[in-house]
Amino acid sequence: MLTFKYNAKDSAGKTIRGTIDAATQVEATEGLRRRNLQIVKVKATRSGGAKGGFFSLQSSRPKKGELELFTRQLSTMVSAGIPLLECLEILEEQAESAGFRRALSSVIEEIRAGSDLSQSLSGFPKIFSNIYVSMVRAGEASGQLDEILGRLADYLEATARLRREIKAAMTYPVVSMVLVLAITGFLMIVIVPKFKEIFDGLGVELPGITQTVMNASLWMKDNIALCFGGLVGLSMAFSFWKRTSAGRRIWDRMLLSMPVFGPLFRKVALSRFSRTFSTMIKSGVPILGSLEIVAETAGNTVIHSAVRKAMDSVRQGDTLANPLSKESVFPPMVVRMIGVGERSGALESLLSKISEFYDQQVEAEVKGLTSLIEPVLIAVMGIVVGGIVLAVFLPIMKLQEALTPK
Repeated sequence: MLTFKYNAKDSAGKTIRGTIDAATQVEATEGLRRRNLQIVKVKATRSGGAKGGFFSLQSSRPKKGELELFTRQLSTMVSAGIPLLECLEILEEQAESAGFRRALSSVIEEIRAGSDLSQSLSGFPKIFSNIYVSMVRAGEASGQLDEILGRLADYLEATARLRREIKAAMTYPVVSMVLVLAITGFLMIVIVPKFKEIFDGLGVELPGITQTVMNASLWMKDNIALCFGGLVGLSMAFSFWKRTSAGRRIWDRMLLSMPVFGPLFRKVALSRFSRTFSTMIKSGVPILGSLEIVAETAGNTVIHSAVRKAMDSVRQGDTLANPLSKESVFPPMVVRMIGVGERSGALESLLSKISEFYDQQVEAEVKGLTSLIEPVLIAVMGIVVGGIVLAVFLPIMKLQEALTPK
């Protein structure tokens, strides 16, 4: 059992803060909703029982790919008829990270004491997410734990693959822009000021572009601490602003409407939404519980808000497609396929097809962006660096022309 700290508002709009005990964050949220509270924030603070709050919540995350491998191997061993406790003991022995091994050891002790697997895993929200725990609970309830674990492994692997594609798409432009800024800063602070004495000795009138670059260079050299401090301060201020609820909403909307990367981020969000929703429904999780988890794992406040509105409509007896059709973030194709899925009883199948479609779109978009960004960044670097070099050597070339006999 976990303790969750919550921030909510009652029917009168009064802010209420407190704690609630529940097995998972989803159960805590549902418990608060039954009290007719409008939830602002729910966060795990500590766990009870033998785990100890510090290690259960502060355990280091598994190494990259370790959770996916653990889930796949657990599914294979359970389907082979090996007792669950023995499976976990085998996997504990081969765990690579100390934090993950410590978590599995605690899970094993809880199961020996009579707890369910899902209840034992819920004490480690930093490692086993709400999706993970809810799917395992559904597998236990249906008697299809091996099958559910297989679906969960598929989900984790697909999510990791999508994450790698996005990282690959973003790494090149970020590294390139850092190099451009570093080269520009080096030229302006170290190289350009050395030409001041040369120009003063020549006694030539500097062109406007040269004078502008020289003045900027000298100012940067004299205020180097201010420049770097300003960059650090702006980065920290931006990071703080983005963590606020208003800042996060504005930033997420900006991400989805960016001219180049916006379509990519939108497709990633839709792929994550449809894959998570499909996996939860296939695993037997009720639709409202599935939507709750989808909203929490959306990764974008625009999607989160849209799913929350859809939940309220579904709770009142409306279809899912109807409220989603009013949200601009969901394309008509997605809404229509969800509507067809609801009417035909094949919602999870159509959601899976939507996810596959957007996965292909993301892969194609990443390749296209990589080919587009490379020449653009080379052009930007050429313009910036070439402009500085031209501004520095322009007076020297003009002086050489003046001294050359005609």
